[in-house]
Amino acid sequence: MKKVSDILKRKGGSVVTIDAGTTVLDALKLMDERNIGSVVIAENGEYLGLMTERDYARKVILQGRSSHETPVREIMSTGLPRIVPESSIETCMHIMSESNIRYLPVFVDDQLSGIVSINDLVTETILSHLETIEHLKSYIHS
Repeated sequence: MKKVSDILKRKGGSVVTIDAGTTVLDALKLMDERNIGSVVIAENGEYLGLMTERDYARKVILQGRSSHETPVREIMSTGLPRIVPESSIETCMHIMSESNIRYLPVFVDDQLSGIVSINDLVTETILSHLETIEHLKSYIHS
């Protein structure tokens, strides 16, 4: 059974982090530069939450707030379910589906060690299926 640790091995555990006082506009520029859909929000090196494209759409655009003036601390998602590297892909999919979220923070001993997205889970599932197909082909031909 595939685990979060398999995803982190493949994509790495580095995360893009910004200060909680950063403006939403600057966060969006960084997300665009890095081609990512979320960014970790921290204050004094401590994880506080995530800002996602969905947060921007729902908490800035739809509420008529200014991207130039609003700090990310005012719109970030907090209280997200935490997972560990030993969490299974299936568990993560269930959590995301039940919570209607697209990103999960991965923690080891209360320290953030990565972020897993729904795209990461889908990619890992596809790779796992391809691996199974290859094993079956090999078995049939042997």
